[in-house]
Amino acid sequence: MATTTEAATPAAAAAAADAKQEATLAAPAPAPAQASAPAPAPAQQQGEAKKKKKKKTKKAGNAQQQQPQQKPGEAKKKKKGGQKKQQEKAVAEAKPTAVPAFVSPTGGPDPAAYASALPEPKIPVSKQFTDRKFPVGEHMPYHQDFNLSRATNEEKRTLERLQESSYEDYRYAGEVHRQTRQWAKSWIRPGLYMIDIAERIESKLRELIEIDGLNRSIAFPTGLSLNFCAAHWTPNPGDKTILQADDVLKVDIGTQVNGNIIDSAFTLAFNPRYDNLLKAVKEATNMGIKTAGVDVRLCDVGAAIQEVMESYEVELDGKTYQVKSIRNLNGHTLGPYSIHAGKSVPIVKGGEGTRMEEGETYAIETFGSTGKGHVTDDLETSHYMKDANAGHVAIKTQKGRELLSYLNKAHNTLAFCRRWLEHSGVERYQLGLKSLQDAGVIVPCPPLCDIRGSYVAQFEHTVLLKPTSKEVVSRGSDY
Repeated sequence: MATTTEAATPAAAAAAADAKQEATLAAPAPAPAQASAPAPAPAQQQGEAKKKKKKKTKKAGNAQQQQPQQKPGEAKKKKKGGQKKQQEKAVAEAKPTAVPAFVSPTGGPDPAAYASALPEPKIPVSKQFTDRKFPVGEHMPYHQDFNLSRATNEEKRTLERLQESSYEDYRYAGEVHRQTRQWAKSWIRPGLYMIDIAERIESKLRELIEIDGLNRSIAFPTGLSLNFCAAHWTPNPGDKTILQADDVLKVDIGTQVNGNIIDSAFTLAFNPRYDNLLKAVKEATNMGIKTAGVDVRLCDVGAAIQEVMESYEVELDGKTYQVKSIRNLNGHTLGPYSIHAGKSVPIVKGGEGTRMEEGETYAIETFGSTGKGHVTDDLETSHYMKDANAGHVAIKTQKGRELLSYLNKAHNTLAFCRRWLEHSGVERYQLGLKSLQDAGVIVPCPPLCDIRGSYVAQFEHTVLLKPTSKEVVSRGSDY
């Protein structure tokens, strides 16, 4: 998720009847109806009914004869046993249940439209790595002269070993992210409803991470910002936007284990004319990661990112555009259950001289645009977040209090969206949501957009600044 000095974004595409037509054509033909046996004559039916009635009466009489007489005290025992079973049932129901299979909110398209080149991951990640030794991300030594001694410093190495447990949480969340996104990239294609894409990705995240309240969950709604929309757009309930062949799609996914967040994003485009735009942003993000390090100034990271980003050009419809860094979007630190933990990483030169510190976790993300390189709030809001600094506020409405109670348990300070509230079963949540916004407890995070007609790409990784080196915990073979 992006952080901005101001605010802004997402966009949507138009609907397409072609998707429904293709789904109809691809649907399997119904099985031929089986021939039924001829119906018996009325007289025959009456005779059979009398015979069946006699048999039932005989069986009931036998059952009563076989019924043993109840001994004194047995009724109390049975009552206690029944109460115990009810308690056990209540405990079982309170435990996390299996994630239900994905069901399209739109009722389509045909499942064949989701056929993927990669096999669908179905085994929870914890079951794949039972020793809790999850795959390590990309290890990168600090290359700055003032950091070279860290690799061999015994005190730093000891400190790093003591923090191994939290690193494993990041790696756990990172592996869930990696497996889900690589699978999703193999089936996301034009013609699919955006809401189906979001719901299918989130269903798989819940399955692989074995969602368990705030211990393990999705860290924020899946961002699916299109074209001029840079960030913070996910489909709202009932959205009918369909992914088009000429769209530029940003996919921003978050996972968390014990509050340790993985925030990582990539961009998909189905028209090769956007290749240079995607390449510019990917290379700029990698330069930001390379430059980052303990005691490195944030402004130096921004300058390095902008230099790479704006060395690229894109030709669209015979016109050449320089790829611009979006100057009011930034990377950011990540904290326990906090997607924006205080520091911002600029993607242009001239930022703050604040330095990165040992032990911090960063979401290094960059946005490149063919537009103005500046975003503002636009489109319908879908993302919301509890203000961690709001403190105790008296909520006037009953619906507001009920919704806040649910949010504290389900998301706390993590972002959520209207689709999730729709699934939660919280009745008339719209009234409660408005009440909490009016009280300043819940903050809306509207879509952030450049000018209409422009195209924006995004790439992002989560980076740990460990005592001896940095680890890109979200790195994979895909990006």
